Order: sequence, then structure tokens, then C-alpha cells
Amino acid sequence: MKFKLSNPIYYLLVVGVAAIVAELLHADPILIFILSAIGLIPLAKLIGEATEELAIYTGPKFGGLLNATLGNAAELIIAIFAIQAGLLDLVRASITGSIIGNLLVVLGASLLLGGLKNGTQIFDRRSAGLNATLLILAVVALAIPSLFDPGLATNPESELLFNEGVAVILITLYVLSVLYSFRVGKPAEVHIDEGTSEVAAVNRKPAVVHEARWTRRFSVIMLILATVGTAIVSETLVGAVEPVTQQLGLTEFFLGIIIIPLVGNVAEHLVAVQVAIKNKMELSLAVSLGSSLQVALLVAPVLLFISLLMGQRLLLVFNEYELITLIGASIIAAFIAQDGESNWLEGAMLLAVYLIVALAFFFLPGAVEAAPALVH
Repeated sequence: MKFKLSNPIYYLLVVGVAAIVAELLHADPILIFILSAIGLIPLAKLIGEATEELAIYTGPKFGGLLNATLGNAAELIIAIFAIQAGLLDLVRASITGSIIGNLLVVLGASLLLGGLKNGTQIFDRRSAGLNATLLILAVVALAIPSLFDPGLATNPESELLFNEGVAVILITLYVLSVLYSFRVGKPAEVHIDEGTSEVAAVNRKPAVVHEARWTRRFSVIMLILATVGTAIVSETLVGAVEPVTQQLGLTEFFLGIIIIPLVGNVAEHLVAVQVAIKNKMELSLAVSLGSSLQVALLVAPVLLFISLLMGQRLLLVFNEYELITLIGASIIAAFIAQDGESNWLEGAMLLAVYLIVALAFFFLPGAVEAAPALVH
């Protein structure tokens, strides 16, 4: 068994401990928020690595499902604590932010840096196109409750039942897409380093295939510890949200749509960019598109049911600014995936769109209030 903190990200675990200490000492909320945000980065990475190690012992099929299900564990934990604190706007914004972050930031950085290093890059447009089509379908499905909500809001019971029905359909579609990926045949393998390969499957993030470095027991222990650590630091982060918004003049909405998604997915973002630089664009697309699909088809509907269990009411109702951004980002990603090749200019365009969106949400703090009929 080999366990080395060779990845510099793991040294940031100390920052997570510092965040907990700062919370116990009642330090400045801004400091607590910053330390918590940074401390979540290595914990999310550790969850991912422990999951990949377990996938080796469970076999490729169940391992792929495990990898897909726990791929957004850190973000899900943050959202659960935010729901408990009643920060529903923050949770809805983080769902939107995670999807557009993967489509514009992760994919954009991958295309830009991969294109600058390798020129025009080629990938399998069939699997990428299928993921892109499914992504557009998922975004449309998320948009429907928002568009129909003004007519349903007068009957809260029908409104909730409709949202629950949409959530069940989305989860079912996610399960079917995973089953399809298991039955289409042996997925293509993408070799990263000698003795290492990663599998790009339809609608799920790639499962790593290599010789196990950790024992099964150690992998389970690390997964549990990382999950517990993520829960503790997430609670600290969420507890500092309201004081931070008051002191810095930022909105809960801006933190949710820009800051929180970047914190929860930064380790995964780095993986996508790294493999793109190594000219493995098919794998990079599988990470960025697959993660967006997981959020839209699995995380968002699951959070709806979790909120109900916690006595809250998180409906799949987004404001018009979020809907426009989601639809635009998914269409752009679909166009890029259709031709089977990419270049650095496409990446620069995606990043430019994200910067414009981020500036818009930063300078329009009243974005949520501007669409009251679409927000609960």
C-alpha cells in the first residue's frame, strides 16, 4: 500500500484544520470562509481518489457507478448544510454555477491549454455528441418547472407534486444513461501514463483503471474520513456565508453561482485540464460534460427530496438569468462536441463567455429579486 502526499493539493488539508480552529475561536467570518473554501479542495480530491481506489476492487461496472455517484459528493454535502441553514437561493445558484462552470470554465480551459500545446485536437464525436444532446435535454427539463411555475404557484400542492415528478424522471434518465453505458460494449480506453488508463464512458465520469495503491480497507477508511472532514468544513463554510455577504456586500446568489462551485470542483477541474494538455481531449470532455450531467440529472433532483426530508422546500425553479445562462452554455458545448475536433480559440471563447456571466452576476446584485415569479 502506498500513500504519499505527492500531490501538492493535499498539503492544503492543514488549511481545513485551520478553518475549524478559526471557527472555534470565533475569528473573522471572512477569514473562516476563505480558509473553509480552500480546505474543501483537498478533501474533495481525497474523496475522488478513495472512490477510484475502491472502484478497482468492485469491478469496472459497479466501480464506474460508484465513481459517478460520488463524483460530486463534496458539492452535495455543501448543499445539504446550506439547505439545513435555509440558504435555498445559494443551493439553487450552486446547481446552476456547477453546470456552467464545467461547461465554460473546465471545458474552456481544457480546450485553450490543450490547443496551445497540441494544436487541433481530435476526439470521438459520437460519445461526446450523445453527452451533449443529453445535457441539452437535461437543461430543458430543468427549465420547464421554472417556466410553468407562475401558473402552478397558486396551488402549492400541485406545484410540489409537479417538481417531484420532474425530479423522479431526471433521476430515472440518469440511471438509464448509466445502464446504457454498461451495455454499449467495452468503452474506449484512454492511456494517460505507462501502466495507467482511464475509461471514458457515456454520461459518467471516467473510472480510473490501474494497479491498486491502497488496500480495500484503507480506501474505505480514507473515504469515510474525507467525507466526515468535508461535512465539518462545509458546515463551517455555510455558517460564514451570511456574515460574509453582509461585510463584503456580495449576494448569496453570487457566492452560490460563482464561488461555491469552483471550490467543490477545483480538483476535478485540474484533472480535466491536465489530460487535455496530454492530448487526451476525449477524456477531458468526458469529465466536463459528465460532471454537468450528474449535477443536472442526479444532484439537483436528489437535493429536492433531501430538502423535503429536512423540512425545507427546494423546488427546481430558477430565475430567468440562470435559465438563459444554462441554455446558452449547453448549446455552445453541444456545438463544440458535434464536429469531433477542438482548438484553443474555442476554449478562449468559452472562458470569455464565463467572465462576462460572472461580471454580470457580480454587478447585478438584484438579479434574483428581478424575477420574483421564478424564485421561491
